[in-house]
Amino acid sequence: MSFGRRTARKQTMTGRRTCARLVFMAAGGSKTASNRFATYAWLVLAYSILVILWGTVVRATGSGAGCGDHWPLCGGRLFPHATQVATVIEFAHRLTSGLVVLLVAGLVYFAFRRFPARHPARRYAVGALFFTFTEGLLGAALVLFGQVGDNASASRVFLLSLHLVNTFLLLASVTLTAQSASAAHEAANPVFTLRSPGRGLYIAYGLGLAGTLMIAVSGTIAALADTLFHATSLGQAFQWDFSGASPLLRIRIIHPILAVFIGTFLMILAVHPLFAPAPPGARRIAPALLLLVLFQFGLGALNVLLLSPLWIQVLHLLTADLIWITLVLLSAAVLRHPKRVFALGDPKPGQIVDAPAVAERAGFLT
Repeated sequence: MSFGRRTARKQTMTGRRTCARLVFMAAGGSKTASNRFATYAWLVLAYSILVILWGTVVRATGSGAGCGDHWPLCGGRLFPHATQVATVIEFAHRLTSGLVVLLVAGLVYFAFRRFPARHPARRYAVGALFFTFTEGLLGAALVLFGQVGDNASASRVFLLSLHLVNTFLLLASVTLTAQSASAAHEAANPVFTLRSPGRGLYIAYGLGLAGTLMIAVSGTIAALADTLFHATSLGQAFQWDFSGASPLLRIRIIHPILAVFIGTFLMILAVHPLFAPAPPGARRIAPALLLLVLFQFGLGALNVLLLSPLWIQVLHLLTADLIWITLVLLSAAVLRHPKRVFALGDPKPGQIVDAPAVAERAGFLT
């Protein structure tokens, strides 16, 4: 009887070790797949930023009417005969924007293949696809309703503002898709000292996100004013700003004031995780947000002094996009509730492994 019990116990332990080994081997493959998906998502984000920056070139050069009032065709043709630079610029923007749709559709496809049900990467990828389609619809509305070129109407300002907010929501969705996929394969140790974020943090970061959108919208309107009312000297620019000739010029005055106040608030948000209990991820992201805001202040001043040259406008928008992305990442890191997460790796000697639970966490049991 004693020999039989020892044999049965030995077989049971061997079975547990084999099960655990198989699970952790599979988990290693799962981590590799997550890593590839995260890399793809970050590349989609980088390409989306490039397309957005090219959109700035379209607006700054007045090329929005380069394809006439046709959409999705350009000048009534699938491939237009480009006789003007404006047509080339606008058509290139449409082609690159169309590729974004395909890339984000691929993001959704791979998210549903790679991650289990209710995984955040799935939700954020679907959100990115939704905002990609609405981005295209808003762009089409600007063209079809003639809200391009030298149009300075209130309807153009409204559509541009919606377009900008939608663009930032698209960037946030792709960013969170990549972030959630990256978090899926990062090794983490259990942390029990951090408490769930309080209501004050939710309010603070909510205000920071809303304020950043407000700055971006006012900046878009100010950039439109720079395009339509391009001054040849700093004195002329100030004279026009206070002349009341157009509501766009008044927004050009308000934008830097908003930027200073809200930018200062963002700097406070960035400093807070460095001196208060915060997740390690938040401590890594916070300095980047602080430096980006300071850099943006300098770019804003330079943009005024140099009368908004194209390269400054592009760099200014790029920095604004990076500030938004960094703030989204910081908000996700700070406001995420602490969970008991174990690193996927080889079981330590004497460690009791719950193989089904590990498999479910790795995404094999859904």
